[in-house]
Amino acid sequence: MNWLVIGIGDITSRRVIPAILREERSSLYAILTRYPEKVESYDALTFRDLDKALKDSRINAVYVASPVFLHAPQTMACLRSGRHVLCEKPMAMNYAEAKSMVEAARSAGRTLGVAYYRRTYPKVLRALELIEQGVIGRPVLAYITCHDWFTAKGGRRTWLLEPEKAGGGPLYDIGSHRIDLLNYFFGEPAMVRAVLSNAIHSSRVEDSATVVIEYKSKVRGIVDVRWHSRVPRDEFRIIGTEGELDLTPLNGPWLVSPAGREELPMDANVHFPCLKNFVASVLDGKPLLSSGETALWTDWVTQKALESANSGA
Repeated sequence: MNWLVIGIGDITSRRVIPAILREERSSLYAILTRYPEKVESYDALTFRDLDKALKDSRINAVYVASPVFLHAPQTMACLRSGRHVLCEKPMAMNYAEAKSMVEAARSAGRTLGVAYYRRTYPKVLRALELIEQGVIGRPVLAYITCHDWFTAKGGRRTWLLEPEKAGGGPLYDIGSHRIDLLNYFFGEPAMVRAVLSNAIHSSRVEDSATVVIEYKSKVRGIVDVRWHSRVPRDEFRIIGTEGELDLTPLNGPWLVSPAGREELPMDANVHFPCLKNFVASVLDGKPLLSSGETALWTDWVTQKALESANSGA
């Protein structure tokens, strides 16, 4: 599979491109960027214009890693040109854009994946098994947080503070991963309430968001994400009628349950299993862990959260 990678930022250089180079049926064929000097060390073609890149028939798949406001137009252009697409999160600026991306994939008969890579964590898959086995009884509450300090100091990733490019603050950036994970565990969301604020930073996007999601299964999920904490937090607990699963820290190997304490480390490159799953889906017809259809629900929750916060409900 010959890949075109759109964007050469931190995620692509540290994770996505190494994952493509490591995946045995993938090849880094081309990179689209406004900064060609950044790709001189790679054995790949360089493009500055997407339309020109898509005229190259040797490109089979595209990894879209541009700022969020470009996800929908770039993804749909690639799909309509006959390419499979793996898109960075969050999927789009809003739910309507996300639906358009899914429809474009369906119409083109191509695969659309979204890089919610935490679905591939071994301890996440093990937690799902334990829930299905009834180890904690019936799940009723999930609590998931991500707290850190972010101000784009030094000019790094400044676009994240521009709502017209990023959509929002931590709700979009780190919150989307956590919302997707709750959707993965508990299915279709039914109701959303949220509070967004600028408690510390006076940026144009929120510096904190608290979202409550009621699922059709009657599980209640709480997502709390912040860019104003000097104390990093990465908590994830699932409470059931007969016990609890503790996956804290989420980005660590440990899972604690009534069955005991297990060490289940993720891949050193967290993007690799996600990309490998995407390739297997395209080439072998294997189930896609994170598709446009599943990611659509995260955009639905995000939109409902914004509507709730803006209405004060």
